[in-house]
Amino acid sequence: MSCLPDSIIRSKLRELNGWEFESNAIRKTFTFNRYMDGISFVMKLAEKAETADHHPDIVIGWCRVEVSFTSHDKGGVTEKCLYMAKETDKIKR
Repeated sequence: MSCLPDSIIRSKLRELNGWEFESNAIRKTFTFNRYMDGISFVMKLAEKAETADHHPDIVIGWCRVEVSFTSHDKGGVTEKCLYMAKETDKIKR
């Protein structure tokens, strides 16, 4: 699976809510009412990422979790990154 051109990434992100593209990665910050809700979200995301064999970079803060996807071995965003962004949104619902 190869990296997608910037134009394709930006086009596909229009179909997703709140995801941004910068520095060869797509990212989104999720907010929660309670700190432990964010931790539960991260645990579910970690399980999904392990199953899909595509792991995000995650920054956990007070009632917020920043998730970013890139293909480190390919050096940019792939279809798998976009797939995982959609799956991450499903977890948050």
